[in-house]
Amino acid sequence: MKFEILKSTLEQIQTDLVVIFTSKKPDSKSESKSEKGKSSERKSGSTSKASTKGDSKIASKEASRVVVEGVSKAVQVKLMTAADEGSISGSAAECVLFRDANLAGARHILAVGLGGMKAFDSESLRQAAATAFNGAKGAKVKTIALAMDSLPHTSIEADTVMQAITEGITLSSYSFNEFKTGKKESVIETVQIVSSHKVKGFEKGLETGEIVANCVNFSRWLGDRPGNLMTPTMLADETVKAAKGTKLKVTVWDAKKIKSEKMGSFLSVSLGSVQEPKFIVMEYNGAASSKKPVCFVGKGLTFDSGGISIKPSGGMEEMKYDMCGGANVIGTLLACAKLKLKVNVIGLVPTTENMPGPNANKPGDIVVARNGKTIEVNNTDAEGRLILNDALVYACEQKPAAIFDAATLTGAMVVALGNLHTGFFTRNDKLAKTIDEAAKESGEWVWRMPLTDFHVRDMKGTYADLSNISSSKGAGSATAAGFLEQFVDKDIPWAHFDIAGTGWHIGDRVPYAPRKGASGAMIRTFIQLAQAF
Repeated sequence: MKFEILKSTLEQIQTDLVVIFTSKKPDSKSESKSEKGKSSERKSGSTSKASTKGDSKIASKEASRVVVEGVSKAVQVKLMTAADEGSISGSAAECVLFRDANLAGARHILAVGLGGMKAFDSESLRQAAATAFNGAKGAKVKTIALAMDSLPHTSIEADTVMQAITEGITLSSYSFNEFKTGKKESVIETVQIVSSHKVKGFEKGLETGEIVANCVNFSRWLGDRPGNLMTPTMLADETVKAAKGTKLKVTVWDAKKIKSEKMGSFLSVSLGSVQEPKFIVMEYNGAASSKKPVCFVGKGLTFDSGGISIKPSGGMEEMKYDMCGGANVIGTLLACAKLKLKVNVIGLVPTTENMPGPNANKPGDIVVARNGKTIEVNNTDAEGRLILNDALVYACEQKPAAIFDAATLTGAMVVALGNLHTGFFTRNDKLAKTIDEAAKESGEWVWRMPLTDFHVRDMKGTYADLSNISSSKGAGSATAAGFLEQFVDKDIPWAHFDIAGTGWHIGDRVPYAPRKGASGAMIRTFIQLAQAF
């Protein structure tokens, strides 16, 4: 699929389908007054509605609550008639196809709602673009055009507008179907970005959006591949391959190196599998060497059977997704390198399988982590924390400005937050604020969870320093975070992201994610965090 930015009226182009964005009028006089006040502060560069020949700013009928602007009179009449009949409302996520309309240089017209302008932001655009792309796929067309003049005036910068739209479309284009035989589904080949005037910033936003979204899609692909075709060795090889042509340096440790580096906790998880564990170290230096790096750590269980504490068979096939934290850290580092950000970042991915082989960890075994702390393995299915802890110790040794880890760690997080928000844990209030701001900027949803000394106390061992499961019931996500905290230096800002609910199967929440499959959660937020220090 390719993007084209065109300075043209809709009538001058030729495409299969044109997307017209609609919105809703304010619901009250007070809201209308508020919006009017805001409009004086808005910048017109991003989505200015320059006139199309004939009539570009025909006011919609007062009886209708739908706003349709920046299009020709013929298109306006068509859509406003539909609005008066109740066929379109301008609501967010609304997608209505007018087949064979033969207007605006296209065979079909797709009306996509943005909702009210009071809550309009870049995430609204991202979701609207995804909704448009999915609707166009349903129409089985090859080329589509986005009528940028139909977007409302906002204070959002032009490059941000274009980045959000590009991300929404590119993320929606992802499909994991390489193992399906027979005829492939039809795909959209060209997306035209049509504006009646040249907009400074569109090119930059398009380039950034494509890089970010393609890195997310690459991480999704890593997660979606089955365990037999994405082993730790394969994950390491794919990372090395993806980094070629960039300034991202990738080093891969094998089992011998992992053992010599005293990562006994990490190594113990791999003992039941015939697949060799790998420790993937990624380094990107885009700033001065004196600037401290930001470190990202990701759990890379390419398949988790639970080990001796084996999981129930129902749904176990989804445990190929237990590497999504690691895959998303890989995607983050690739994006930082391809965007050529002026930052220093380190990515660490401990990757292995967790299998019930003859040498596997047994309940009651005691292992020794890199920092010398001893751990009772009282449940071999609580293995993610046993590979992350050694990686966190190594991360601290790099003296970073901050450490962020991502893991599909606990089922308790799914119970707490479902697949809507990613829960994060930190005791650092300043860091929590930075995370909230980064997530808002990226359009991802996060929720700060509690972490206290009581959670740490519950992870104390009977025969070793720590147990890998809690001595009490409940708060399973918080006690897991409390365990990980014991491997992070107190003077280093650290946050743990539990993506067990958001790492895969979130397509019922956002239109740019597959209904089934890996999501690429937190990559966009992590890119923002990499630039925050």
